[in-house]
Amino acid sequence: MITGIVNADFEPIIPLSICGSDGKVYTQEAIVDTGFNGWLSLPSDLIAELNLEWKRRGRAVLGDGTECVFDVYEAVLVWDGNMLTIPIDEADSEPLVGMSLMEGYQLTVQVFEGGHVELSKVNTV
Repeated sequence: MITGIVNADFEPIIPLSICGSDGKVYTQEAIVDTGFNGWLSLPSDLIAELNLEWKRRGRAVLGDGTECVFDVYEAVLVWDGNMLTIPIDEADSEPLVGMSLMEGYQLTVQVFEGGHVELSKVNTV
């Protein structure tokens, strides 16, 4: 189970553990974004600090209908106790956790400042 808190801007925040290229594990808070169907987005300064490996270019249509092109990197993330190698989208925003990373989980959010955020694995048969 992954737990977090709702901040003063009513954003559900969870902590992430991301492995840098030096093997160190860095902790970073990220906003849970149900409107983002990718895995994880990080700002360019954090990608540079982690020295992540560039993989390819990506393309997305944003909520306002505009299209953008961005760089995609790769990182190892500790997710619910497991090591996952995932694509990281570079974005000029706060770190965002997308729906692809949360696949197979139930998201529960108490929508008030200080409210509880919980991601729990769903057992499927």
